[in-house]
Amino acid sequence: MPADLDGTTELLTAGGPRAEALRFEEPVKLKGRKRFLQTLQRISSSPSLARMGRVPSSNYRAGGKASMSCVSLASSASAYGHTYGNPSHSSVGFSTAPTSAVTTPAPDSQSFDFKSRIRIIGHNVPGQAVTAPLTAPLPPEVRTGPKEAQHRATPEVTAIDGDYFSKPVLEVISDRKPRNIDFWGEMPNEIKVHIFRFLKPWELVRCSAVSKAWHKMCFDGQLWTNIDTHEYYRDIPSASLVRIMTAAGPFVRDLNLRGCAQLWEKWTTHGQAISDACQNLECFSLEGCRIDRGSVHSFLLDNTRLVHINFCGVQAITNSELRTIAQRCPQLESLNVSWCTHMDTKGLHKIVQCCSKLKELKASETRGWAEQEFMLELFQRNTLERLIVSHSDIDDEALQLLLQGSDPEIDPLTDKAIVPPRRFRHLNFSRCNLLTDQGIKCLSHNVPQLAGLQVSHIISLTDEAFQHLFEGTPLLTHLDMEEIDDVTNSTLQTLAQSPCAPILQHLNISYCENLGDTGMLHVMRHCKSLRTVDMDNTRVSDLVLTEAAAQVRKRDHRQMIPLSEALDCYGNLPRIAPKVALHLTVYDCQNVTWTGIREIMSRNTEPNRSLVVSLKCFYGYQDTVNEHMKRVRSGRLDSAMRLERKWAEYMIATEEAGAVGAGARRRRRRAREAAMVHADEEEGGPRGGRRRARSGGCVVM
Repeated sequence: MPADLDGTTELLTAGGPRAEALRFEEPVKLKGRKRFLQTLQRISSSPSLARMGRVPSSNYRAGGKASMSCVSLASSASAYGHTYGNPSHSSVGFSTAPTSAVTTPAPDSQSFDFKSRIRIIGHNVPGQAVTAPLTAPLPPEVRTGPKEAQHRATPEVTAIDGDYFSKPVLEVISDRKPRNIDFWGEMPNEIKVHIFRFLKPWELVRCSAVSKAWHKMCFDGQLWTNIDTHEYYRDIPSASLVRIMTAAGPFVRDLNLRGCAQLWEKWTTHGQAISDACQNLECFSLEGCRIDRGSVHSFLLDNTRLVHINFCGVQAITNSELRTIAQRCPQLESLNVSWCTHMDTKGLHKIVQCCSKLKELKASETRGWAEQEFMLELFQRNTLERLIVSHSDIDDEALQLLLQGSDPEIDPLTDKAIVPPRRFRHLNFSRCNLLTDQGIKCLSHNVPQLAGLQVSHIISLTDEAFQHLFEGTPLLTHLDMEEIDDVTNSTLQTLAQSPCAPILQHLNISYCENLGDTGMLHVMRHCKSLRTVDMDNTRVSDLVLTEAAAQVRKRDHRQMIPLSEALDCYGNLPRIAPKVALHLTVYDCQNVTWTGIREIMSRNTEPNRSLVVSLKCFYGYQDTVNEHMKRVRSGRLDSAMRLERKWAEYMIATEEAGAVGAGARRRRRRAREAAMVHADEEEGGPRGGRRRARSGGCVVM
């Protein structure tokens, strides 16, 4: 063996002097991705490729910068790793032959080609043992290992001259921590506004005290396009209400300040600011408010697109304000000036002339309705569909001008005026005591679209006023004839045979003392769409209640289903929540007894019912009737039937106790026992089989 290889042979000897000095640590075996990244090592070229005569890459030229030509994927523990140099110097640094030693050092006398592209920089001296690896390690950001090693730069880097990897990496890679998300803060304002829309107005006012951001959001104008204070006007302070109106002014379309009497002091100080802010109103209501004329005038001047105006009971309204409405509100469709005592029909005349779209006019308790020029103007316009003039001074002549005009052409066959039909759908002449039968007759065949008529408390009307009225109003659904003393059962019989009978829904004949079973039985049988019937203080009896219960039972389409089909899989009747199909009111009807009341209760507890009858009766029976209806509506038919039976036993025992003759004491005792049983049943039944102790009560003389 040559002399220059003696060092190598000596080093390879297990007991050589240098074998103990060179102790290589066994690398930690990694798996997966970490193992792949650790095995990436840079070498100049492969001897196997050079041995095959492979031409070097065109980028790999002398005089240029170093570049990566081949990357070995061999493990650091492989016997064929760490091959440097070219074919003529294949054993420079490490041996290329497989040996038992993994990283056997090279001989002391190394031969290095200085024309090679790679030059080793370090403190290694030829002829001494290699103390540093002759490789370029991977950059720290690519190298795998513990996280602590990634946070500090490489202390000693084996550099390659002019190479990118010769620069130490100083970038610190920090651990990613979960970011705290401000869910509400990063939410778009549009979504926040949409969430706040689900809150009630008083809830928005409470939420405004959470923070400044919430205060700004709660008073956003987009949340206050409709300000209706009739539900919370007693609870909201005047300062908050003023702040809402001024902040949301440009967005407000519907402003209802009904009953806000607390704003009386604010109108004088903030009235102009509120009117300047709210300039896009379409519906404006000041019903029952105390407000000065200047603030009303400012509102009317600034809002030219008003469609609905409600000034009911506002004493600041005069004819001057009505003329302002006529000039500034050409789109007006509905006007309510009822109980405004400081105005008359002169101001309304100007509104009718200028507001061509006016359809609804409410002017109860106003003066000047007997003026012929105003009535002729209403007749010529013929735009009104709803007219309410209760408690007014309208008379027969004015009503005839309103419906037929002046000097109409008369049909010689029917003796009726030939005029275009009126568009009225609802007329209210209640308490207009100047009207008589002659004026009501003018309604016949002149208002074919009439659906509601109120002529209550007109003491001068008789049957003659209604004989031809029902024939000319085939669409009539609401009829109010309360407290007309001279009306008899013939009027009800005429109503039952009229074209409007099948669609009549609401009938009020309270305090008509001449009406009884003769007329109401016909109405119950022919008016099959009735929903509300008020019969206070009339002569109706139990027969009317029985007929009403029978007619509602016929309406119930569920009665057509056989009982066997209505049972569930267990053979029980399912709990059904029935609806009220008919409301009956029979206060102070002397002919109505507990028998008729029990008939209503009995029909309501029939199985498989979806429609029932609601009853308002004598106050001594009303508590039992209300409890019975509560159980029926909740589907507890067995409990309702038991209550009805106990109440019937109590009523029978009470009647027997009042009878004279032998056994009076026994009958009174039975009446008391029946009363206690009925009271327990009405309260939900005795608890634990024991009745609650009751005293005889206290009598105050």
